[in-house]
Parts: sequence; structure tokens; C-alpha cells
Amino acid sequence: MEQEALLQSIMGLIMHSGNAKSECMEAIQFAKAGDSQAAQDKMKLAHEAIIEAHHAQTALLQQEAQGQKVEVSLLLIHAQDHLMNAITFRDLAQELVEVHEQIKGK
Repeated sequence: MEQEALLQSIMGLIMHSGNAKSECMEAIQFAKAGDSQAAQDKMKLAHEAIIEAHHAQTALLQQEAQGQKVEVSLLLIHAQDHLMNAITFRDLAQELVEVHEQIKGK
């Protein structure tokens, strides 16, 4: 895989995963404040950001599947870690949003 394309995929993983986590944090804050709609909107944005991160990851997986060696680097491992954390954080944030909605009676 061309070094430039590899770096773009890795940075896409990091950027979109970070965006997802930020959207989740905002969703939790909205839920705590009682704004259920805004919280759900932020969770939707988080989900969309994770989909974009998955697209970046899929580009790497396709290259590997086509027999083009993808160089495993510390940066790639870091990017994968960001995605895994974002997915976990999204799942926990969804639970927290739901709990706040139940507490607020919505």
C-alpha cells in the first residue's frame, strides 16, 4: 500500500474515532441536562463518525485481503486502539443517555 494512502487511512481512523468519542461525551452532557433530543442527535452523529472510521479501517483490510502488505506500525496500532475505545465509549454513552432519560421520566 502506498505510504500516503496508508497514512490517510490511519489518520481517518484516529480523526473519526475521536469525533465519535467527543459526540458521545456531548450526548451524555445533554442527557444529564434533560435534553433527550439533543442527546439522541449527538449519539446519531457518534454512530455516523464510527461508520466513517470503519470505512478507513475497511480500506486497510481490503488492501491486506488483496495481498498488498499493510505495514503494521505504532501509529496503526494507535489508530485501531482509538476505534476500539470509541466503540466501547459509544456503547456506554448510549446506556448512560438511556439511564438519564429514565431518571428524568422521558
